Amino acid sequence: MQRTPQEIELIRLQSRLTKQFHKACADYGLIADGDHILIGLSGGKDSLALVEFLGKRAQVYVPRFKVTAVHIRIKERDYHSDLSYLENFCARVRVPFVVRDTEIVNEARGERRKSEKQEAKEKHPCFLCSWYRRKALFDVAQELGCNKIALGHHKDDLVETLLMNLIFQGSISTIPPLLQMEKMPIQMIRPLCLIEEKDIEHYALLSNYEKQVKLCPLEKVSSRAEVKQLIKQLEALNPNVRDSIWAAMENIKADYLPQKVKSDNKHRI
Repeated sequence: MQRTPQEIELIRLQSRLTKQFHKACADYGLIADGDHILIGLSGGKDSLALVEFLGKRAQVYVPRFKVTAVHIRIKERDYHSDLSYLENFCARVRVPFVVRDTEIVNEARGERRKSEKQEAKEKHPCFLCSWYRRKALFDVAQELGCNKIALGHHKDDLVETLLMNLIFQGSISTIPPLLQMEKMPIQMIRPLCLIEEKDIEHYALLSNYEKQVKLCPLEKVSSRAEVKQLIKQLEALNPNVRDSIWAAMENIKADYLPQKVKSDNKHRI
């Protein structure tokens, strides 16, 4: 049976993204024998692609590892995904699926946050959502005996985070492909770190990924959204600006950065 042009395009794109996925896993040592990886499945295109690629990779004999996907629902956040779709999606790639409900609590008063509108007025309205979602991920990982948590950050996320930290925090840093947590025996991995967002978007379209039922109301008003626009403006100067920033990240050495020297009265000039 002859394939349609869309099917051919999907096969080619899937092959290219799979190679980039495998390269990231090999270059940064993201997967090892005996791993049990917990996948944060939000329901967006990035996390769906992550479940698909990790699920298929787990079916290969070497290395032998397990994966489980978890969907975290935060009571105060007015967005959600179709749980039946997420469950069926995971089943197709043989990935167990669990759901965890949590809520944002005011630590000082022991009360739930009052309203979405009130939080939107705060300086960083996304901070608490991210913090409690991450906390729930760690809780589930420890309950299931997972030694790694996989998140769907792609190449653009790492580039944008570098610029955000540079502009707003005064530091040259980004989210790493592999991060060992200090207080627990868990590593954070980002197997999509070499894949560009536009390719994931196109893959999701060709693969007929379903969109979330309701998106986060703050998604388009964050600092990250502003940095995305900044990068688009920089592309007018250099269409390959993302690759240039990525290359700069890989080339940076600590010795080349300005280092503060602790003052010592004996050696002061």
